[in-house]
Amino acid sequence: MHYFEFATKDTTLYEGSGSVNTGHDEILEVRKDIGQAGDVVNASRVLIKFNLTYISSSVSSGLITSGSNTKFYLNMYDANSQGLNIEQYLYAYPISQSWVQGSGRTDSNPFITNGASWYYKDNDTLKTQWVSQSNDTGGTWYSGSGYEASQLFVNQAADLRMDVTDITWKWLHGIVPNEGFMVKRSGSIGNTNTTMDEGSSTSYGHFLFFGRETHTIYQPKLEVVWDDSKYNSGSLTHLTQTELEDVRISPRSLRKEYKENSKARFRINSRPLYPEKTFSATDGYATGYTTSKLLPSGSTYYSIVDAYTGDTIIPYGDGSVVSADTTGNYFNLWLNGLLPERFYRIEYKVVSGSGTIDETIQYFDDLPSFKITR
Repeated sequence: MHYFEFATKDTTLYEGSGSVNTGHDEILEVRKDIGQAGDVVNASRVLIKFNLTYISSSVSSGLITSGSNTKFYLNMYDANSQGLNIEQYLYAYPISQSWVQGSGRTDSNPFITNGASWYYKDNDTLKTQWVSQSNDTGGTWYSGSGYEASQLFVNQAADLRMDVTDITWKWLHGIVPNEGFMVKRSGSIGNTNTTMDEGSSTSYGHFLFFGRETHTIYQPKLEVVWDDSKYNSGSLTHLTQTELEDVRISPRSLRKEYKENSKARFRINSRPLYPEKTFSATDGYATGYTTSKLLPSGSTYYSIVDAYTGDTIIPYGDGSVVSADTTGNYFNLWLNGLLPERFYRIEYKVVSGSGTIDETIQYFDDLPSFKITR
């Protein structure tokens, strides 16, 4: 199962900009600007927060499992990053103080200072410094074992899907308060360490990600993933290895439209593409074409794809395993992560004979789409 929370606030802190706030920018930046002589280095850091109230209550009630297999991912979507170095890491840390988003923009004239900045965590009126007696701090964060998440970027810009499980559980267990993530390159408070990525004179390029103020479909999301699959097939027949070589998969209960934020169960029909015909003595129908058989247990997966852009919203994995009951295969889907007035398509991955010489992996992506409505 996959559950999504959209960001409640975000902003970018720019070193060298003093108390300027950018809380209403559509783009979030992790960048580094270097002077011509290489002796002036200004970095930027992203602050982003998600509301965990529903996730916390769902964990308490058992709706979301609290086991070690439950994972949390920070999703941020590339907005044409520029000049990135061949290989580098981005890191996420839990912010250690409260902060105000503000309503400023990088192109505001005059500059707006009513929210978090490199100097202050609130605004230019209260002037509450991140670190007392020091303007040049750029935020504060918890560090150490379990307080750091990372993602490696190699050769090209890409979306960020960072495993932030350890940090999120610390929030949910009340070990530290949820003030959101700080996303940054390696570096020290105040960006004073010239041996780390933020403070060095090495150019690493500019990461650009869509923020919550974007007018696109690429808002940042916190994703919860857990295995909710069940397999209680009763007396139903499984597809044989030979039948799986030519199998037909079709929706059994797909509606044209679903309401946003609803929860739905999708059922699947699967049968050999060319079944052996057996005729009913009472009505004469060829039952080989009407009888659905079961897909492999534990190795059949679904994926949700934006039908227009081709972007994967829910990937194949442990959180998208197809279930079975005494009437056939199915899966449950929380639709809160799918934006309204858009069309989506369900795709399937079927693995059979796993780990043997007869292993096959098949993908089915020619199925009809459905719409999410307001």
